[in-house]
Amino acid sequence: MSMRTWNWGIIGAGMIAEFHAKAIAELENVQLVSVCANTEASASRFADKHGITPYVGYESMLDDAELDIVSVATPSGLHCEPALLAADKGIHVICEKPIEIATDRIDAMVAAHKSAGTQLGGIFPYRFNDLTQVLKHAIDSGRLGKISYVSVGVPWWRDQAYYQDTWKGTQALDGGGALMNQSIHMIDLLCHLMPPIVSVSANVATAVHDIEVEDTASANLVFENGALGHIYGTTASYPGRLRQFEITGSNGTIACVEDSITEWQFRDEQPEDAQIREQYQASSTSGGASDPAAITHENHRRNFEAFLNAITNNEPFVIDGLEAKKAVKLILDIYESARSGTVLKF
Repeated sequence: MSMRTWNWGIIGAGMIAEFHAKAIAELENVQLVSVCANTEASASRFADKHGITPYVGYESMLDDAELDIVSVATPSGLHCEPALLAADKGIHVICEKPIEIATDRIDAMVAAHKSAGTQLGGIFPYRFNDLTQVLKHAIDSGRLGKISYVSVGVPWWRDQAYYQDTWKGTQALDGGGALMNQSIHMIDLLCHLMPPIVSVSANVATAVHDIEVEDTASANLVFENGALGHIYGTTASYPGRLRQFEITGSNGTIACVEDSITEWQFRDEQPEDAQIREQYQASSTSGGASDPAAITHENHRRNFEAFLNAITNNEPFVIDGLEAKKAVKLILDIYESARSGTVLKF
């Protein structure tokens, strides 16, 4: 019996949509069939490059009865409306990070797809990085003992031109700055690897750029298991350095820079530890530290493949709407703590 072919469309035709197209092209039993943008010129330019049908506006594209799945690659604050209409049309949706910039809008998306019986998923490619699987296994298997501290850092740089004449750095469409746009991947990783957070204390600043939102933020966390944590995110750290992760406890320490391990030490050394240190000793990417295009589409492909498998097998997707909401809620809690000057407790 022949396998079904899934028809996929992309809502948005900017830089990140190119990553989507490259990832989709490598999936089995999928064909990219359409793209939409706000202007005919943008839609046609993208469509001509990929040999697909262009549309102006998502409404006309979603009227296509042949569509099965769409990925949303519009500005962050414009994810909700196409996701709701797609649910109404019976089309599965996977959204770029953040899945939306307000929790009530995320809740509306989740409810619509639950009612329609369609899948709603988030895009957090770091979750599908091989190193993330190694980290999660070490943490979940108790290699670190009682965890005492964890931190993530995104010390990136963006010049003023990055924000000029665009939606980036605006409250209405970006929903935030260095945290909601750039650091959200590492914040999601923190939510993925650690237990729930019980308190947040934070400060944010617009230190360097002429934008409406923060370009620098720092937050202190307390986790349900008693561990302390810290988040640092910025686009004001010239020339930009690789993202960082550190976790330590009574029986070990792990430290990573981008996709390399700089510290992997445990009280109970295991045979595989030397191999892990050797395998992950060198990073092969700049990770977007100063150039947002300097990332690979490989983990997007894995993210999309997992979403497609969930649809095909009628199983829950590991980053469903509620899971994708966790990082957004934490970021909004950080903003609220910074705005109010108080420690938020949950």
